[in-house]
Amino acid sequence: MSKDSAASGKRINWFDEKSQTPLIEQYARKLTPFLDAVADGKIDDHEIQTQESRVYQLMKDIEPQLDDKLHSKVTELLCELTAYDLMLTLYQMQQARPKTVFRG
Repeated sequence: MSKDSAASGKRINWFDEKSQTPLIEQYARKLTPFLDAVADGKIDDHEIQTQESRVYQLMKDIEPQLDDKLHSKVTELLCELTAYDLMLTLYQMQQARPKTVFRG
């Protein structure tokens, strides 16, 4: 997903039409700021703050446009997506731990 697609008003599907699997992560992996941030193999404080600013600005732009019912659903979506990301990160960290126990 590019800013050009979003700015043009062209609707970008959230799900693959055949498999009905979410596409959001695939779009995120193609974002220029994400690609720039991971290019050197590490994420620094500045990159986190810059991404936080982009998220904050989008939320500030979108929130006033939502009626109460849609605001509630989008809030739920954002919370569930954040919980999923946190759970996935913890799961991946657990999977990366050595499987053997040191016996010295």
